[in-house]
This record gives sequence, C-alpha cells and structure tokens, in this order.
Amino acid sequence: MKPPVVVKVGGAALADAGWLERFAAALAQVAEPVVIVHGGGPEISAVSNQLGIPVEWQAGKRVTTEAVLGAASMVLNGVVNKRIVAALQQAGVDAVGLSGIDGALVRAEVAADGALGLVGRVVAVRAALLHQLRRDGLVVVLSPISLAADGGSLNVNADEVAAAVAVATGAPELLFLTDVAGVLEGDVVRSALTAAAAESLVAAGVASGGMAVKLRAAVAALEAGVARVRIGDLETLTTSGAGTVLGPALEAVA
Repeated sequence: MKPPVVVKVGGAALADAGWLERFAAALAQVAEPVVIVHGGGPEISAVSNQLGIPVEWQAGKRVTTEAVLGAASMVLNGVVNKRIVAALQQAGVDAVGLSGIDGALVRAEVAADGALGLVGRVVAVRAALLHQLRRDGLVVVLSPISLAADGGSLNVNADEVAAAVAVATGAPELLFLTDVAGVLEGDVVRSALTAAAAESLVAAGVASGGMAVKLRAAVAALEAGVARVRIGDLETLTTSGAGTVLGPALEAVA
C-alpha cells in the first residue's frame, strides 16, 4: 500500500470558515493518500480564558495542568476535530475524526523533567490501524491528545505527533501548513534548508516559538527517515515547490 502524505494543520486558520473551506477543497484534489494531524492552540487558550484557567507557555509549548488538559481535550477532540471532518465531508472527502487515544493510535509518556505538566512525548504510533482505515477509503483527521501508560491522556504537541505519524507510516513527505509562506529569515522566505541550517536558525533565535517547534519536529522526522518536509501556507498543499523545503541532502539557499 502506498504510504500517506502527512499534513499538519493548526493555528487561528482552523477557526476561519473560509480558510477551512479552501483547505477542504484543495485536499479533495490531492491524488496522494493523506493523514491529517491538527492542533488548535488559539481556541484552547480562548476556552481556558473563559473558564478562568491560566495560560502559560514555555519554549513554544503549552504548560498543561489537569484543568488545561480538560480544556484541550474538549477543544481538540471535540470542536476542532469535528469541524475539520465536517468541512472535508462537505467537500466530498470521506473523513473520520479520531484522537490519539482512539484505538491507542498514539501512545505517549510524560517528558523526563515534567516541567510542562501533562505534556507527553510520542513513544508509539499504531500505523497498522491508520493503514487499515485508509484501505477502507477514509482520511483520518487526528487530534494530538494521546494515550498515557496509566490509561489517562496527555497533551502532545501536534507538530511532534505529525512527525511521529510520518515516520511510523513511512510517509514520503510531511507538510506543516501555517499562516506564512515558509520559514522566514528577516523578511525573506527560505526556499530550502538542510536539517543543520534549520537547527542553526532555532539556536540563533531567528526561528522561535511555534516555528522553532515545527523546525525541531521537521528535523526529527528527517533524521528518522522521512525524505522531505515542507513548511508553508495553503499553497504548499497543492503546489509541489511551494513553502520551505527541508531535506537531508538539500543545499540551504536563501
């Protein structure tokens, strides 16, 4: 079976009905098999604020208490996941929405220092189930809330889940869709980066916050065998040369 392209979507765009409609229409035209992993950080923050739950970040990742995990699960597994599925179904894409907990699709453990609270790192992906669902003609839309060893749940960064899914399924390409045309250095979009150049941008603080997390996830995917990663806007889904391309054998160019 042909392995899927893994597409990660997130950010404020997921609350934009027009963007979501365009995304679904574009995905309906993609000939390759696809698995979608999504985030939803701005909506988690909004719901947390409404509930009086403190919002705290460290190095681009959300600090997750029990209360934050409850809000994240409600938003990601429920509202955002089903919104994406509905948009895809409307565009003629037969999609099913799941979390990492369903079928133990994604297993995680708390990071070693525990500084972020109930935030996990991926330890296993049940690729066989993802492949079976694809054989049944379904596009999986995956929330990053994942299964902990004690049967509870952990909040895992969606970029990291997307990278782990790409590795586990043998994906030929991993796409990170964002609200910018690619990785910026000043006002310039880098058309290509090696893994080493991506790490240098993070170390120098040129890439920070969420973009730094994406680049680290991209490098991890490349080091684990994914041939190509691209970071960019919606055009990245439909145009093979769009976005910033990362690959182990690329020459980094401006």
